[in-house]
Amino acid sequence: MIYGMSSSGVTPAPGPTHIAPGCCGLLQLCQPGFVAINTIHCQPQYVDRFRDLFGSRAHAIDRIPGFLGMYVLEPKTEGEAYLVVSHWVNEAAFDSWTGSEEFLEGHRRAFEDMRLAKERGEEPPMKSEFRTYSLLTT
Repeated sequence: MIYGMSSSGVTPAPGPTHIAPGCCGLLQLCQPGFVAINTIHCQPQYVDRFRDLFGSRAHAIDRIPGFLGMYVLEPKTEGEAYLVVSHWVNEAAFDSWTGSEEFLEGHRRAFEDMRLAKERGEEPPMKSEFRTYSLLTT
């Protein structure tokens, strides 16, 4: 399932090819820019919580200048990774986000879940890996 997110809010996909309002393609890819992809592996018992975190997100990222939009891609095969794909006007805008109070606000609940798991001596409920890309062409 695809969840489209932009400054207008969450747009749950009614079908597999939904594009959020205002987009001319996936993540407004008609605009040049910078794309960050966060690959997230969730423990099976954490999947519902993960989905809830995005469904009730703070929308803090929407306040960052240069943010164009975001999609959260849910795997069709159980146990595979979720992808959080965000589109930015440039790398500096993305870097501004990752060093901001809004970043901390947007991730506060997940960071708390990670901290509590560590205190209990458990594996983290999710693990993530970031990769970044420049948009070559559309």
